[in-house]
Amino acid sequence: MSVRLVVLVLVLAAVTLLFLPFQLLAMRFAPRHAGLLPMLWQRVARFVLGMKVRVEGTPAAARPLLLVANHVSWLDIVTLGSVMPVSFIAKQEVAGWPVVRHLARLQRSVFVDRTRRSATAGDGAAIAARLAGGEALVLFAEGTTGDGVQVLPFRSALVGAAARALGEGSITLQPVAIAYTALHGLPIGRLRMSDVAWHGDMDLAPHLATLVSTGAIDAIVSFGTPVVLAAAADRKRVTAAAEAEVRSMVRAVRAARCRAATPA
Repeated sequence: MSVRLVVLVLVLAAVTLLFLPFQLLAMRFAPRHAGLLPMLWQRVARFVLGMKVRVEGTPAAARPLLLVANHVSWLDIVTLGSVMPVSFIAKQEVAGWPVVRHLARLQRSVFVDRTRRSATAGDGAAIAARLAGGEALVLFAEGTTGDGVQVLPFRSALVGAAARALGEGSITLQPVAIAYTALHGLPIGRLRMSDVAWHGDMDLAPHLATLVSTGAIDAIVSFGTPVVLAAAADRKRVTAAAEAEVRSMVRAVRAARCRAATPA
């Protein structure tokens, strides 16, 4: 076990114990403000990991807000969660992972079952209930993690279910692109992207240990154009447009990083 990993575990354990009673009180009595301490927790994690995160664009101020993002790695939680107070829409399996499940609940994650289409309506209602409370939720719309280079097709089912469950209300939907651009100041190519991307049948613990030992990661979070989504809107069209914008932002970020690294 690397020294950096030991430090990460000890620091985050101490911060978790310090924040825990205050977060439990916020979740019980002030849920709209229960995203502040998790954001600070993620910023501590980002610092210990040696990450630098640059933000492009502006998060929408409107609420309820559904952020529709690409998904590269478990690291996305730290990357995006350290930028603004959010809760994440997570797959049901996460609720059974040791340690992670407790952190996810303190982040007020919404767990959904992506394996059963019959569960979509109920999951949409759970998402809508949180959105109706004025929160910002993050949906990784690919439904899985990608390779960090290509953006996979976005799934629209949960977007539509949440909009329908809100009834007469509407959602502000904003595309968000997450891109990891450098390790120790050097551009991340396809070969090194596997150090960051977590996909396929990768085990979490070894990937976490490798990435923590690597450190010095540069990331960019790009916020796209917000749109208002009502229950009657064409959720497939809106989701496809968000996918196209995220794909375009990821391409632009990676191209700009390559140009910056190319000698004149």
